[in-house]
Amino acid sequence: MTYWLVALAALMFGIYNVFIKLSADHIQAVLGAVVLQLVAALIGLAMLSYLYLGNVTTFNVTARGLWLSVLAGVAIGVVEIVSFLIYGRGMAVAVGNPLIVGGSLMVTTAVGVWLLREQLSLLQLSSVGLIMAGITLLAWSSTR
Repeated sequence: MTYWLVALAALMFGIYNVFIKLSADHIQAVLGAVVLQLVAALIGLAMLSYLYLGNVTTFNVTARGLWLSVLAGVAIGVVEIVSFLIYGRGMAVAVGNPLIVGGSLMVTTAVGVWLLREQLSLLQLSSVGLIMAGITLLAWSSTR
């Protein structure tokens, strides 16, 4: 089941980037990010209401969880604005999205391994290395 959710998340993240690219020439970057975030908040509120009305009472909430969610919100808010700016300046989504996602892969892998002490197998580390090599080649080829 988890891999279906991963596939759905990847699909939606890809579509999200395509729609940012398509809209970037038609809306100011910050306004586009605000509209995007408002719609996302409405969807989240609708799902939360559905759970509440369905008497789901297993909400795990701590102050730390709320603060970390706030920080994640700050990070994605900046990503959305910067993505509108990147695509508004003409970068192809077929180049921009892999560079953004690939760059984020480097950050999350480094944090996961060094700060969170997560263990990766040699095959997993090699796979990440190949992805990093691929995005390096993509970045290099897009500057030529």
